[in-house]
Amino acid sequence: MPFINSKITKKITREEEAVVKEKLGKAIELIPGKSEAWLMLNFEVESHLYFKGSNDKDIAYVEVSVFGSENKEAFNNLTSEITKIFNEVLGIEPDRIYVKYETTTNWGWNGGNF
Repeated sequence: MPFINSKITKKITREEEAVVKEKLGKAIELIPGKSEAWLMLNFEVESHLYFKGSNDKDIAYVEVSVFGSENKEAFNNLTSEITKIFNEVLGIEPDRIYVKYETTTNWGWNGGNF
């Protein structure tokens, strides 16, 4: 039950969104037991983000929420892949991307909790 919420300072095309969606769908598999079959995504484009006091270059803040326990190695690998995706597809420099992880043991779906 992963959820990836991306806040991006730039406008992105539907084509770029589709490519990022597809690549994140594959990248989520870096976390054991996770797959695109349960992945939910959100793109908040043209966000008003500032980093180091400015917004003269594009910025991305990516939140990854997962059901289960923390897996630092998998999270590190996913951060690397997310950074690569956002750089290659959207042109956002790796040093302008933050990735935050949140885990929970309570996740609801379809009227109940897992």
